[in-house]
Amino acid sequence: MQTKGIVIAGLAGGSGKSVVSVGLTALLARQGKRVVPFKKGPDYIDAGWLKLAAGGSCYNLDPFLMDEEVVRRSFLVHSSGADRVIVEGNRGLYDGVNPEGGYSTAELALSLKMPVLLVVNCTKTTRTVAAMVLGCQKLDERVDIRGVVLNQIGTERHRSIVTQAVETYTGLPVLGSVPRMKRDIFPMRHLGVTPHQEYEGSGAAMDFLVETMQKHLDLERIEEIMAPVGRPMASGLEILPQDPSLLRIGVLMDAAFQFYYSENLEALERLGAELVMIDALTASALPALDGLYIGGGFPETSAGELAANAGFRQSIKQAAEAGLPIYAECGGLIYLGESIVLDGQEYPLAGVFPIRFGMSKKPQAHGYSVFEVDGVNPFYSQGAEIKGHEFRYSTILEWQGRPEHLSLKMTRGQGFMSGRDGLTMNNVLALYTHVHADGTPEWADGFMNRCRLQKESVGR
Repeated sequence: MQTKGIVIAGLAGGSGKSVVSVGLTALLARQGKRVVPFKKGPDYIDAGWLKLAAGGSCYNLDPFLMDEEVVRRSFLVHSSGADRVIVEGNRGLYDGVNPEGGYSTAELALSLKMPVLLVVNCTKTTRTVAAMVLGCQKLDERVDIRGVVLNQIGTERHRSIVTQAVETYTGLPVLGSVPRMKRDIFPMRHLGVTPHQEYEGSGAAMDFLVETMQKHLDLERIEEIMAPVGRPMASGLEILPQDPSLLRIGVLMDAAFQFYYSENLEALERLGAELVMIDALTASALPALDGLYIGGGFPETSAGELAANAGFRQSIKQAAEAGLPIYAECGGLIYLGESIVLDGQEYPLAGVFPIRFGMSKKPQAHGYSVFEVDGVNPFYSQGAEIKGHEFRYSTILEWQGRPEHLSLKMTRGQGFMSGRDGLTMNNVLALYTHVHADGTPEWADGFMNRCRLQKESVGR
């Protein structure tokens, strides 16, 4: 079967593109096809649902974090061997970081040479849907929009009127109409969509999505409008260890910590990592490791369980004091703090850094970020400029350090405090900024080099 793919875009956030993207991915996968999904932009939660739907990895394509050539290479390499490729966009089709739509889903579709399936929320509207779709066609005629899926359809009459209007005025086929649903497929909370790892009903939700897509999408015609995906050139992205002496790298992977790009984990494996997945909620202590990677997540939603696992928390602190290389992002940074205060109750954490955290109802940082490395740290070379992103509701209630103690200078974004990020102690670096290994290859190199040096220094 020839590898074919499509970009699924919307008119705005909340248009229903995740419902269609995840549902279509799951439906194709259950038909026995090998589906490789991609998520546009810095996103872990939607990517997690796509991964669950595909039964394999999901990859992120971000034109801000990655050069255009790196984006194309990643797409081609990871699509290799797939039957179908689904790329879920973010926000609206033309929404970017500036009025020209820089780094938008439309730009990504052009770069990948992929057609677009446009999902439109039809709540309280009929013929105007045709005007919105026509506007998307005319704004940039280079963008190859090949079909439309209607979402939030109320009645058969509603579906008929919107379908006729869209097909009459735009010439595009309507390839599905998803009815208004009485419940959220992806449960929401104040921080947004709930990660599937925290949702007990994720399996039932996937079954419902497959049934819904099977009933309301014209799958055969959607596959017909997909475009062939080219073959990759030599890439350097193959997952082959470069060193026969593997390093045991722990990764906290559980309901509290699940924000990891597939590319980051694969980059560590290429450099000789044997990844050891660890559940911080249930493990009694860290196993023997050469390094530890703690990604983001929602430690606040599992604060009680994390606090109750005192033995594991203590083993993290002891390992940090003994020099174990530890890289911690956002939720991982919080976990390395002294405690977190939620609704007036204080929960002890690992205690590597003397910080008390709290939570706000409003985002404290949200969006792309850039930092310069101007201080001593275990993993990054001084003078390096690193692109990343931030998304946090946590606040710093108490910290006795000073901004100059932080090793990273934010040139875009908030960081930890006063325009700086990067707490260090021994071989630990903890920061709010998330990085993507394809856009920041020095991240995996620096981390693995430090792990190898530390292992050699202790004679293991």
